[in-house]
Amino acid sequence: MRAVRCNQHGLPDTLSIETLPDLHAESGELVIDVKAASVNFPDVLIIQNKYQFKPPLPFTPGAEFAGIVREVGAGVTRFRPGMRVAAYTAQGAFAEQARAKADDVIALPDDVDLADAAAFTLAYGTSYHALVDRGELKAGDTLLVLGAAGGVGVAAIQIGKLLGARVIAAASSAEKLAFCRAHGADDVIDYTNEDLRERLKALTDGLGPDVIFDPVGGAYAEPAFRSIAWRGRYLVVGFANGEIPKLPLNLALLKGASIVGVFWGAHMQREHAQADQEFATMVDWIKSGKLRPVVTKRYALDETPQALDDMMHRRVTGKIVIEP
Repeated sequence: MRAVRCNQHGLPDTLSIETLPDLHAESGELVIDVKAASVNFPDVLIIQNKYQFKPPLPFTPGAEFAGIVREVGAGVTRFRPGMRVAAYTAQGAFAEQARAKADDVIALPDDVDLADAAAFTLAYGTSYHALVDRGELKAGDTLLVLGAAGGVGVAAIQIGKLLGARVIAAASSAEKLAFCRAHGADDVIDYTNEDLRERLKALTDGLGPDVIFDPVGGAYAEPAFRSIAWRGRYLVVGFANGEIPKLPLNLALLKGASIVGVFWGAHMQREHAQADQEFATMVDWIKSGKLRPVVTKRYALDETPQALDDMMHRRVTGKIVIEP
């Protein structure tokens, strides 16, 4: 099989495409023929050794994928060869074959597009866990999404609208904001050309957003937090900007607000039954036509370094996938 390999930590152009032996399933595992693998911002960080998950060299990057079960190991009873599945594995997805533990695999209906399914687990799992479990978003709330044109951002827009919230999307260009509106945002803020606090004040009659979804960090975190509503929930989802902000804790006191951490990977490991139920809800939404993952660009396996470079420099909106 062919696979992308990280033999040394570095930027995407240091990756190589290599031919490796076919995989075989060990006890409790599946081997899956990968049909589509999603590209996520942590993939860019992992190959540079800048993420909390640090696999030993050499390794194949890529955390989530969808495909067809090729082989099942001893003790696996829920899956059989030929089934369509999606999986989250932390590494190994950018390849023609990938190995996954049975507990990390989701069975898919026959009519779900595999590229959509590949773009589903991490971004939509993170956004659902953040908004529903950690943020307690409810109908009538105002939700601010920072970095709204990215994969988790557009997932948060879609899920926020499904939950009945008013969604304000913040992004860095008119093109990205048009993309956000097309996928459900009620109002938008261009935070490179507008004062974020003043615009939020105008859009919310001075009340501020009830929930802030922040996968970016950096310079816009503090003005967003200063704008939060009474009893608001600030969801710390990630730091795509590369800078971990220092939020003023006195504002949490003055506004009765909460700063809430969102770590979906640990949620999957520690609270697997709850995560399964969350996925079941979203799969039902997909089957009923209420939700569809937003896949905006597809790359061949040989184009993986370019896909990661495009992700790193934010040249793409929504979700992008590798199709081996």
